[in-house]
Amino acid sequence: MDRKKVEQWVADYRRLWRTPGTGDLGKIFTDDVRYLPSPWRAPITGLDDLGGFWEAERAGADEGFTMASDVVAVEGPVAVVRVAVDYETGSRWRDLWAVEYADDGRCRRFEEWPFSPGQPDGHG
Repeated sequence: MDRKKVEQWVADYRRLWRTPGTGDLGKIFTDDVRYLPSPWRAPITGLDDLGGFWEAERAGADEGFTMASDVVAVEGPVAVVRVAVDYETGSRWRDLWAVEYADDGRCRRFEEWPFSPGQPDGHG
């Protein structure tokens, strides 16, 4: 992978999040994808389970939000991406994504480290 391919993958992820249904997830994720929505949750494995997770997590394909991203590092098939998502509802998230790609450019392992204001950070 290289920076341009990772940026395109992130743009495709954002586009699919805004697309009704989950039938196109196989365009950016492998059939046996392992998706960790946080370091503390059990992984979601496979496209069918990932589709169910996406539908449960989003308010709908038309939910209002802005998303900015910055590719922090790319090393072989692994990339780290910093993501900022601000929802029209006022919810704000800052994430780090660790994404491992298969040879065909689809994601085979996704790990998200999500942070939101007011969320306990483990200090104190």
